[in-house]
Amino acid sequence: MDFYSITTLIIIILAVILFVTELLSIDLVAILIITSLVLTGVISPEEGVEGFGNTATITVAFMFVISAAMLKTGALQFLAHRLSKVFKRNFNQGMVLMMILIAFISAFINNTPVVAVFIPVIIQVANASGQNPKKMLIPLSFASIFGGTCTLVGTSTNMLVSGIAEHEGLESISMFQMTPIGIVFLVVGILYMLFIGNRLLPKKVEEKDLDKKFNVKKFLTELQLIERTTNNNNLPISILTEIGIDIIHINRSGKSFAVPHEEFELKEGDTLKVRGDSNQIQNLKEWVKRKEYFTVKMGDATSDSKDSTLVELIIVANSPLIGSRLKEVDFKERFRSVPLGVKQRRGVLNENLGEISLKAGDIILAETKNKYIDKLRQKETGTDAHFALLSETKINSFNKQDFYIVTAVIFGIVLTASLGILHIMTAAILGVSLLAILKILKMKEIYQAIDWQVIFLLAGSLSLGVAMQNTGLDVMFAESVINNLQQWGPIAIVSGLYISTSLLTSIISNNAAVALFTPISIVAANSLDLSPIPFIMAIAFAGSASFITPIGYQTNTMVYSAGKYKFIDFLKVGTLLNILFWAIATFMIPWVYGF
Repeated sequence: MDFYSITTLIIIILAVILFVTELLSIDLVAILIITSLVLTGVISPEEGVEGFGNTATITVAFMFVISAAMLKTGALQFLAHRLSKVFKRNFNQGMVLMMILIAFISAFINNTPVVAVFIPVIIQVANASGQNPKKMLIPLSFASIFGGTCTLVGTSTNMLVSGIAEHEGLESISMFQMTPIGIVFLVVGILYMLFIGNRLLPKKVEEKDLDKKFNVKKFLTELQLIERTTNNNNLPISILTEIGIDIIHINRSGKSFAVPHEEFELKEGDTLKVRGDSNQIQNLKEWVKRKEYFTVKMGDATSDSKDSTLVELIIVANSPLIGSRLKEVDFKERFRSVPLGVKQRRGVLNENLGEISLKAGDIILAETKNKYIDKLRQKETGTDAHFALLSETKINSFNKQDFYIVTAVIFGIVLTASLGILHIMTAAILGVSLLAILKILKMKEIYQAIDWQVIFLLAGSLSLGVAMQNTGLDVMFAESVINNLQQWGPIAIVSGLYISTSLLTSIISNNAAVALFTPISIVAANSLDLSPIPFIMAIAFAGSASFITPIGYQTNTMVYSAGKYKFIDFLKVGTLLNILFWAIATFMIPWVYGF
């Protein structure tokens, strides 16, 4: 291998390591890939940015907007809450209906917001019916993946494979070209989860009492300012906030003050409900002993209050809060709520709340005045949703008129693209333009709807594909695959490409995996003088159907955190399912698409 081949290989290995370890965000890794390849001369600057103008990248960006428009109509929330009634009547019937519904929706719009909408509802249904949410959240994620394999627009992965094929001079994948095998995947996947997968998921029901679940009582304290001891002015509330104590609310002569501002002054007779960790409470006790301003009585506080409500807020994927420390978010001012605890994968955290860095799937327990609940609900809808409420069940408003318009736009995109009237990219751009003209979405909402992490990842992944072609690594890898599997025929090569992509997808981004293997599959087909369609279909299906690990697919990562799963839960449930899909693909891809 020459210098450029070795350099590209090193960059690929480093990229895989960074994707697996998550030391850097995936979009930053993508930028570094492009920069490294350009600086080392493997690709030109024009080739480096070519991925941003690829039809697949642009189509994915505009399909994110279509998904956001559907989310804004309230239709998904409406369906989710209707589904909850079925679960309460019959659990198995609810599971089947949920997976079919999620799969159908995910076949046409981005599945990440779909799963984000359904997670809180599924958790509520599980709690109400005495089931463990862990029995329901993995099936939710898997169903969205099943649906994504049914159409070209089902996942960004499918469109990326199609874009690479088109870049190589092949015909792009048509709208329903993947549907025959996708439907088989869907049926087999639902039956597997119903009769096998669900039996492998945890059964123990979690604690329903939020106080006990988050262990908050020992962090709550009540202060009563009995009588004035000095002639000083009233006590500034800042004295408490300076030692890190959170003021939840203040009662004064029967009147309650929620989330008081810093200039608020305490008076004789006030009763305060405060929250603090062990060190802060100790500092508070020492302050009380000094009896500054007032004689103070301390006692245990309760989270029960007729004026306030405990709510669980789950941080959704692409939330603006991700990566921020809790103290930087300023929950008091922005959401009129006081965080009492945070549940992450490693467990419930009660101490040093302000220093906790928020991630997708984290659940925040907060106390909120009842009158502010509606304002919190407003924050869980729209294109820039911060979180979803798990503890509140009110149905968001369903705008039927907007729903019909958005549905018509989606139908128009699918119809014109599938009949070849318009290229899928053109259809998506036209659809978004109509939504803007009809004021379904504002331009600001359109910008916010696009998941720029995915867009940068697609562009970076495409650069890796170009680099492999420029250096001949795609030919080298393709020859290796052919030499090892050719003796068993082309079906074995398709099978080998599928399992290789599937395994790589389990440890790095699915888009990065298919960007590496799609050029290899095309070279392999050309070397054997066979149709490339079965080969690229193997890559598309393998990249979209990842079940073994929580990091193989975005929706898996979301439910991994929300359901507080262990890594082994995905291994137990997903391994056999991956093997089943591998076997189905091995025999059906050659039969459906031919060589």
